Amino acid sequence: MFLLFACEEKDNRKEVARLVTEWQGKEIIFPDNLVFTRYVVDTVDYQIPESDYKVLVYVDSIGCTSCKLQLNKWKELIEYTDSVTGGTIPFLFFFQTKDYREINYLLKMDKFDIPVCIDKEDKLNKLNKFPPVIAFQTFLLDKDNKVVVIGNPVHNLALRDLYVKQITGKDTPGNNQAKTIAEAEVTEIDMGRFPKTEQRKALFNITNKGEYPLVILGTTVTCGCAKAQFDKHPAGKGETLQVSIEMSPKESGFFSETITVKCNTDKPIKLQIRGQAL
Repeated sequence: MFLLFACEEKDNRKEVARLVTEWQGKEIIFPDNLVFTRYVVDTVDYQIPESDYKVLVYVDSIGCTSCKLQLNKWKELIEYTDSVTGGTIPFLFFFQTKDYREINYLLKMDKFDIPVCIDKEDKLNKLNKFPPVIAFQTFLLDKDNKVVVIGNPVHNLALRDLYVKQITGKDTPGNNQAKTIAEAEVTEIDMGRFPKTEQRKALFNITNKGEYPLVILGTTVTCGCAKAQFDKHPAGKGETLQVSIEMSPKESGFFSETITVKCNTDKPIKLQIRGQAL
């Protein structure tokens, strides 16, 4: 089991350590007679396969499902994992919800067509009593369904690297590149006030201030309403890479979201967007 956390407050660190210790090597029990569907419409004949590892994602009905799910990031991780393992690692998504329309909309919007389980009676959670904290409702399991890593890899770049390294025995591409120095021209952008039915975009420029080529390795956002895209080519000394953040609010109100940009630098770069959806 790996202990990985980035909480700064002592009490938070203790709680994270307690959760990791509690779930170390714990076996996940799956309910009988599971039903998987595509887009919550078409039932599919799917059985959880035997494999060296599997990824379990449990999504409860609390809060904004889109904000915490971030299906586009899961697609990226699944596609990469499939490419290096030959598609041998199953990703199991369990949704505890009675609002089929929302899940159907989210799956179709991101063209997420892998089988998912709609667990309206919350059987999986009742059998295993998952932590109430969203960040700890995702697990990397071994062939015996025992927890190897706990934590959500699409919300934490370091965890993503840990998942990949555990599954493949290799570092994520780019992790071993020579370190350079990078600086964002601005780190905060106010998007202003705009209707929640609209989308707003913010552009950040990151300049290579070091001697080695600068490469952006990945991004995470604190809310699924914000999607990040970035230049994928290397930037030489003095050259700039662009990070584009598109905000599509689901609800009215003020928002303040943090985007973490992982580069081949000593520390990730933190960007922030804020505004008000009307």
